[in-house]
Amino acid sequence: MFQSAPLNPPDAIFGLNAQFREDPNPEKINLTVGVYQDELGETPVMACVREAEQRLLEQKGSKSYLPIDGAPQYQDGIGKLILGDELFHSDQVFSVSAHTPGGTASLRVAGEMLRRVFGVKKIWMSNPSWANHPKIYESAGLEVERYGYLDHRGTGIDFEKVTTSLESAQSGDAILLHTVCHNPTGVDPSPEQWQKLGQLIRQRDLFPIFDFAYQGFGESLESDAYPIRNFIEAGGEALVCNSFSKNFGLYAERVGGITAVTFGADTAKAIQSQIKSTIRTMYSNPPLHGGSIVSTVLNDPELRQRWETELEQIRIRIVDLRQQFVDAMQDRMPDHDFSYILRQRGMFSYSGITGEQADILRDEFSIYMLRSGRINIAGMNHSNIGRICDAFTQVLSPVKEA
Repeated sequence: MFQSAPLNPPDAIFGLNAQFREDPNPEKINLTVGVYQDELGETPVMACVREAEQRLLEQKGSKSYLPIDGAPQYQDGIGKLILGDELFHSDQVFSVSAHTPGGTASLRVAGEMLRRVFGVKKIWMSNPSWANHPKIYESAGLEVERYGYLDHRGTGIDFEKVTTSLESAQSGDAILLHTVCHNPTGVDPSPEQWQKLGQLIRQRDLFPIFDFAYQGFGESLESDAYPIRNFIEAGGEALVCNSFSKNFGLYAERVGGITAVTFGADTAKAIQSQIKSTIRTMYSNPPLHGGSIVSTVLNDPELRQRWETELEQIRIRIVDLRQQFVDAMQDRMPDHDFSYILRQRGMFSYSGITGEQADILRDEFSIYMLRSGRINIAGMNHSNIGRICDAFTQVLSPVKEA
């Protein structure tokens, strides 16, 4: 019965990670993995998370089902985090949130709801985008279109290309937006470009989905929410899909949310009902533990402050690693401009490495990265950054004739 199933190729990222694990080189380096790593190359558990878990263990809890859309205190926590207190409590803006198993589930819920409830047939996303984005929305029954994003070097934004590409978007299409720390490139629009893009979205009557997977990894929790808050303040309605995998380090717990922002109480109530009915047919109820951790931290002033401090330390370390990498590469290749690495934000960077050069780095130096040139800056540390820069210099240097 099952013999007719074709064999799918492995996921590009997880496939490379499998190759990395099998590599016997003791000095192998993984710049592929999409998780934060500390100076020891480990993905740490935040101290505030440990404290929250301890408190939860000491409480007399229950393992009964959560509501379909999650616990109310969790919903309020993510709504305030995304919108800020002023917008969240505004009597002109109405938001509803639901707890989802990670950001991936929230993205899929958004796609299912847009197709089923609003008749959306097509979604626009940047070229490039996270490799799973098109798969998620094709699986939800939407046609995927791409809008241009990167400049000719592939390391910065070409905003004219963005707006020109979107001239073909039709009223009722959806558009997926990386709110901050664009994955895979690290290249974000400026505040002025976000304003123009928001105006274009409203003029063309598109359904925006803000993928907010990296709040706090760009500049700050507040600043990173600017694209969403500016869009809402200018009169736009939106869906926001957020994740706590990165900014809480809760990768394995699968904690995220979907938030709809609109301008009428009745509309918000109707949207909440549609989100719940969509969830009911997909996974029925969200998982308990990770959401309880997030809710405990966000709703306790002491833990909230500790979380913000830990998150800031992570952000500062990534910025410092970018600077170290640029300085080391400029020392080795003074005629090559690496300043674009400093303008990119978050864990990921489009390094300028070609697919062929990535193959050489893997095969000859045991440095693993995607063939797109994406590297995880957080995969660097003081013990390996010199070897990374030496290897990059060799593959980037022109071949000298004998």
